[in-house]
Amino acid sequence: MISGKDIVIVGQQPWDVEIGSNCKNIALEFAKHNRVLYVNSPIKRKEFLKNNADNKLQFRKRVIKKEVPGLVEIDHNFWNLFPNCFSESVHWLPDNFIFDIVNKINSKRFAKTIKEALKKLDFKDIILFNDNDLHDSFHLKELLKPKLSIYYSRDYILATEYWNKHGKKLEPLLITKSDLVVSNSVYLTNYCKQYNPSSFYVGQGCDFDLFLHPESIPKAEELKEIQKPIIGYVGAITSSRLDIEIIQQIASNKPEWIVVLVGNEDETFQKSNLHQQSNVLFLGSKKVDELAKYINSFDVCINPQLLNQLTIGNYPRKIDEYLALGKPVVATQTEAMEVFKDYVFLAKDKEEYTTLIEQALLTNTQQIAQARIAFALTHTWENSVKEIYKAINTKLKR
Repeated sequence: MISGKDIVIVGQQPWDVEIGSNCKNIALEFAKHNRVLYVNSPIKRKEFLKNNADNKLQFRKRVIKKEVPGLVEIDHNFWNLFPNCFSESVHWLPDNFIFDIVNKINSKRFAKTIKEALKKLDFKDIILFNDNDLHDSFHLKELLKPKLSIYYSRDYILATEYWNKHGKKLEPLLITKSDLVVSNSVYLTNYCKQYNPSSFYVGQGCDFDLFLHPESIPKAEELKEIQKPIIGYVGAITSSRLDIEIIQQIASNKPEWIVVLVGNEDETFQKSNLHQQSNVLFLGSKKVDELAKYINSFDVCINPQLLNQLTIGNYPRKIDEYLALGKPVVATQTEAMEVFKDYVFLAKDKEEYTTLIEQALLTNTQQIAQARIAFALTHTWENSVKEIYKAINTKLKR
């Protein structure tokens, strides 16, 4: 553990966005023993000029106009900074010296507002923690001169069209110049090690409040009367992430099973012949606090992941949710899934899915279920941050 440090966090997601994020959870853990400044990214000039009644945007405009302070205390030892500057849009620029100049101007503006907050808070010898921000934060190591700069890799963002345009140049450079890199998957750790040997796997935390005590969680009403084995999936049902052929193979090979898919479908899934198969049920999107009921109704949970750059390095948080309820799980074998290999059946191809689901149904016991639960519950934010602290201490001792 580290304590008594001053930590500055920058990243893609502002604190006042309602949805959760890895970075928010990490920030809260840091703040238990350190002082933390969580910095929102600057808004773009075009947003500043917009006549938009959105309350959050209006507040940011007032901060830039110096009408209200941008430094907000969230809790003891924890502050949120709304930058009193805007940044120029750079994404549309070609990848040349003009982009580099404008992006550095943005970084300088950003650094200036951060320095003002650091002075007010009397932060010294800061640790800079960058959550995948390649643009505005690219030059912060040079401009803020932290005692330690950390790059946090939690997604293979170059798989997205937006970040790939400039990120294929910027991210390797940012990884290389960072003092330390921490990643939430083995795949991303190995990717980062190509550019920085001080790259560490720190795992992933999950929030298990809704998945505790499976014995007290009821079954979903729609599935209570089904007597056949239920093979289920919960999550986004998108053709960019899920392999339709795997699901079709399971349903076709085993008509005596019911395949249940819970989540929003994209157009490809909506038009697929899965809707013509009598043993496939699409239940649509459900509220977050209802998901445990559906998972608890499954006999085997699946993650029929499509292998592509968008998915291959991601930490599969849904696997932890499945395991936290003690469920047998069959998932596509990837480098990121290696940490689950002792608790999850890993399928190399679509043909192996049916065989492994049969095996999962036949070998499930209460003892094995309890082992799955115990393993999943080790994936807390506290434990993930402990691994980050270990990486920091390893670097500081060198």
